[in-house]
Amino acid sequence: MEFALRAALLAVRLGETLGLSEEQLADVYYVALLRAVGCNADAADVAAWFGDELVAKGRSLPALNSHRLSDQLMFVLQTAGQGQPPLRRFQLLTDMLVRGEKMFKQVLTANCEVAQRLAEPLGLSAGVQESLGLMFERWDGKGSPGRVKGGQIPLPVRIVQLVRDAVLFYELGGVEAVVAMARQRAGRAYDPEIAEKFCERALALVEVLQVESLFEAALAAEPGVPKMLSEAQLDASAKSIAYFVDLKSPYLRKHSTGVAELAAEAARRYGLPEAEVVSLRRAGYLHDLGRTGVSNVIWDKPGPLTEGEWERVRLHAYYTERVLTRARALAPLGHLASMHHERLDGSGYHRGATASQLPVAARILAAADAYHAMTEPRPHRPALSPEAAEEELRQEVRAGRLDGDAVPAVLAAAGHRVRVTRHAWPAALTDREVEVLRLVTQGLTNRQMGEQLYISESTVHHHIQHIYDKTGVSTRPAATLFAMQHDLLL
Repeated sequence: MEFALRAALLAVRLGETLGLSEEQLADVYYVALLRAVGCNADAADVAAWFGDELVAKGRSLPALNSHRLSDQLMFVLQTAGQGQPPLRRFQLLTDMLVRGEKMFKQVLTANCEVAQRLAEPLGLSAGVQESLGLMFERWDGKGSPGRVKGGQIPLPVRIVQLVRDAVLFYELGGVEAVVAMARQRAGRAYDPEIAEKFCERALALVEVLQVESLFEAALAAEPGVPKMLSEAQLDASAKSIAYFVDLKSPYLRKHSTGVAELAAEAARRYGLPEAEVVSLRRAGYLHDLGRTGVSNVIWDKPGPLTEGEWERVRLHAYYTERVLTRARALAPLGHLASMHHERLDGSGYHRGATASQLPVAARILAAADAYHAMTEPRPHRPALSPEAAEEELRQEVRAGRLDGDAVPAVLAAAGHRVRVTRHAWPAALTDREVEVLRLVTQGLTNRQMGEQLYISESTVHHHIQHIYDKTGVSTRPAATLFAMQHDLLL
């Protein structure tokens, strides 16, 4: 998060130096903040290729930012398949050497498409939306997806591209390293005029990064009148964050949104005031935000977790609270959202809170999260039937861990859900295309989908291409997000 805040500060300062209007500065500010909001699109794949994707992405930055093929190749050779048996590592290395460039471009495209869709509910300008889809283009036309070059690249992109790398190089080697990097890449990766202006003022520009509170400085740097979300926009933004979180793993595709709706309905049945129902739904959308700070190597592990891995799992509730409470307006939601793994007897986490410390809303959220997780598949087990999940929850009540009034409310909410018969699928998708799309969201290969649907791989491929054409995307993560946003998941 701090990387994006630094980039936003520096981008606005550079934009001011370039003489941008207030409207242009606002676009630059939001593009810098949201540039990487699609990063979860490739989390599962990166973890499969390189191990801990959080570590791998950090280690990859110098190689990717060097723009030298030799550095990138060395990163792949040193990192791909870490922790895997020798044969599996060899297979991964071979696959990446053969298909690496294509895979890399697909990852970048997926990041851009997902970022665009996740940013839609924020009500930002068309310029921001367009820019988020072109963040990996280059001045010389050798970027990804390679649709534009030179002055065709939106101005916010040209500024943020340079600033993104400048923040990294400043941390690694100071102003001298930043200037050397900018001059070397001017006319290739960067707009040469912007690069030259940056180099002329580099020492003064980077002073903006020397602040006591980066978070407060970034808030204060927002150009013009601060953008305020309406209640409806806050709901939509919270739901967008839920999609962001659930994209992290094929096992989570409908978890956060499902928990939010289940908890809200249970709260109504419990008799909570509508204001508390709304807050609980929002907390449900946000409750697993901290998952993004724990590697997919752990979340997608098919076997038992080690003690150390369990400690990292327990941290995700803490991370949720820490991120949300940075914003004063979201602090109450952050406290509530972080309680979803607490238990009445103090056996939960991350605080080990007991009954006297857990409000009714937290008890409902804990029961809703437990029920919904049980009825979803996980890498180490299949989904439980609703009946089995009900028995598990009732056992938790008998053991004194879940609330005896909250659990019946959740079960009633789950038992009375009615599936609405659709008369038409979104984007004019056919029934078969929806079937294929649902399997895409599960991370299956074309061959696996063909086996399940009793059709050939080539037929699956054609269906996927039709899905892409109709939904306006070109990558599986973006198609998955479309399915999540249009409630197409079972």
